[in-house]
Amino acid sequence: MSLLLDAELLEYIREDMPYFDLTTTMLGEDFDDAILEIRTREETVVACSEEAARIAELLGCEVEFFVPSSNRVKAQEAILRIKAKGEILHRAWKLTQVLLEYACGMATYANDMLLNVQKVNRHCEILVTRKSIPFAKKFAVRALLCGGVLPHRLGLSESILIFSHHRSLFKDTDAFKDAFKRLKPKAVEKKIVVECEDIQDAKEMLMLGADVIQMDKCALDIFSDLVGYRQTHFPDAKITAAGGINKDNAAEFAKTGVDAIITSSPYQAKMADLSAKWIKI
Repeated sequence: MSLLLDAELLEYIREDMPYFDLTTTMLGEDFDDAILEIRTREETVVACSEEAARIAELLGCEVEFFVPSSNRVKAQEAILRIKAKGEILHRAWKLTQVLLEYACGMATYANDMLLNVQKVNRHCEILVTRKSIPFAKKFAVRALLCGGVLPHRLGLSESILIFSHHRSLFKDTDAFKDAFKRLKPKAVEKKIVVECEDIQDAKEMLMLGADVIQMDKCALDIFSDLVGYRQTHFPDAKITAAGGINKDNAAEFAKTGVDAIITSSPYQAKMADLSAKWIKI
């Protein structure tokens, strides 16, 4: 079932076709019925196929089948097959294919990254930041969920994450610690995450009561040392790694024993290599 609303899908359609398809209108309306298949040229994790199918339906196509999201398909397999008069199929063609190219690209990258990490640390999660392309968050989150990963933060309203610039605005370290102690009992249903850049600061934040330490742009040995310290002194706390982590280097960070890797890299994934096959009936 589509998780993007019909109203959102209709707005997407209107962006591409605000009035009508000029090409097919000028050519005439005597096209034969046809079938359109969207296929992949490479192994791909399917994402947003429900939305693509719904777009086709909204444009008047008959959906013969689609591969449900989150399934991995092999090269040359069809993801979506729709049927209609040729004029209608042309309206649906690029709208469905481009949506699938972006969504499957992100989902495949995210899933590949997750599989790389879980080969060395099956308890490590991939969490994707809120740094999505502006105006595309809901679509991107949907695609990444299809890839098997989770959002780090969906927005500022849902989690407590204290950065160094928050701490720098206090008069001094003692003033920040006092504020943290007042915050801790108020955060009954929320964990408090503190970002640190060195191991000594991380240890101090754990002693202060941080639930999660987010280490940014640190060397691998620092993560290994901090994970060991956590296991001995604060076994209920979590350690996450952030900063410059992508599909190629994620496994190295996972090997250190961190609980999660925080990344923005799936947003820059290349589009899935899809093609269209036209079959005249």
